[in-house]
Amino acid sequence: MSESDDEGATPEDTGSGGTGPTDTGPADGGQSDPGPAAPGVTAPENAAPTSPGRGEPGPAPGGFRPVEATAWSPSAGASAPGAGVAAAAGGWAREPAGPLTLAVDVGGTGIKASVLDASDRMVADRVRVETTYPLSPDAFVTRVAELVRPLPAFDRVSVGFPGVVRRGRILTAPHFVTAHGPGSEILADLVAAWADFPAADRLAQRLGKPVRIANDADLQGLAVVSGHGLEFVVTLGTGVGTALFLDGVLAPHLELAHHPFRKGETYNEQIGDAALARIGPKKWRKRTLEALENFARLVNFDRCYVGGGNARLLRGKIDPAYVIVDNVAGILGGIRLWERHGNL
Repeated sequence: MSESDDEGATPEDTGSGGTGPTDTGPADGGQSDPGPAAPGVTAPENAAPTSPGRGEPGPAPGGFRPVEATAWSPSAGASAPGAGVAAAAGGWAREPAGPLTLAVDVGGTGIKASVLDASDRMVADRVRVETTYPLSPDAFVTRVAELVRPLPAFDRVSVGFPGVVRRGRILTAPHFVTAHGPGSEILADLVAAWADFPAADRLAQRLGKPVRIANDADLQGLAVVSGHGLEFVVTLGTGVGTALFLDGVLAPHLELAHHPFRKGETYNEQIGDAALARIGPKKWRKRTLEALENFARLVNFDRCYVGGGNARLLRGKIDPAYVIVDNVAGILGGIRLWERHGNL
């Protein structure tokens, strides 16, 4: 069936879709004041956690468990938004277990952050700020510092970034080299500014804490993989992210999203946010399922996890062999990054 024949949206199809390590810096010391809060910083998010499905198995590795047969979300003992936050008039119900990790999830439409304790529990609700364009490296560092200002004190920092990251340095930042966001004009000065940018060092200097940074799909994968067999992670948001793990060990990062997919366009161009807004959820799902089939033939994975803001549009419409991952995994992977030995 051609896409032109793929019409007749269901009620849920009428929406336009969702949003889509290296040790460095001071080992200790107080958190520096990043300055006044940025315009557009939202109040803490208080969305209710996804409800578990009926008859699902027990908690899965990584603190997640199946929901509605194909979806995983944080277990009650891990960290849904607001979990572990008991700061009523009397203060904390129990002292958070350290070390406390500031986890930052950088996306093409928004940047999110929260502080996690050693048991994966959020000690504060997530905060979010819109991603602004054009976004230079210096503006990015300032945006993150302003975003985290309302959050509790932390001991260390983890950052998931949408691009190629190696040993704490940004090699590519495909979203942030554009004038107005993905799909708009690429600015040569931003390409040069982001190339080999020492993001971990610069953030550590600004925040006063050691920083580890990794690709955002790699970071999400650290939160959800079981550690058994060949496991593949796909994130669907502003663009498409991928990560591959063998027995829990992360493979070198590949930017599969920039490979040709169909009609002379890449996966990013065909199933990213811009395509979803243009063609609608029904056609977008058809394309995305085709993309997942391509990845299955290419990788021959044992299990595939699908996350990111737009993964919710696949719930109930995808083979149960694919596991839908709650978007909070982008935050929870922050602790896993500090549990690794060596650099990503």
